[in-house]
Amino acid sequence: MLGKKPYCLIITLLLLCISYSSHSQESRPAPNQPSFWENVRFGGGFGLNFGNGNFQLSLSPSAIYDVNPYISIGPALTFGYQSSDFFKSTLYGGSAIVLINPIREIQISGELEQLRVNNTIEGLEGDMEDNFWNTSLFLGGGFRTNNVTIGARYNVLYREGESIYADAWQPFVRVYF
Repeated sequence: MLGKKPYCLIITLLLLCISYSSHSQESRPAPNQPSFWENVRFGGGFGLNFGNGNFQLSLSPSAIYDVNPYISIGPALTFGYQSSDFFKSTLYGGSAIVLINPIREIQISGELEQLRVNNTIEGLEGDMEDNFWNTSLFLGGGFRTNNVTIGARYNVLYREGESIYADAWQPFVRVYF
């Protein structure tokens, strides 16, 4: 009598072969289907301003994935620093953006942005700090030509005196390669 062990061994070997076979198959895109990275475009913003005791630096790299010819989605990171004689501000955070192109020349956008803001104001009686989170929801539209879009966006969460932005309306220029 051989017992149950040979059957267990045969079943185990059979399962291993099936498992190896299923994992060894290459994952290839269907014909005429681009790979994930062929649909990713990169862009962002850079700003530098200085003079008369004032310095400003901003960096904002971003990437979008073209879901189809009409819709793109993606993340962005933001860093900003500003200093003057008695004031310093650092902000950092990120955002998620959705771009809709109903026709080739028109782009509609929605962007949710969350930034951490750290402000320090130097005074005679010591430094005053103001640290907070700033949330913005921008809805916008613009004219698009090739990789460049020029337009305006509106912060629907804007409250005067409670935002890092001076106004709810902002012009923009987007470039993605």
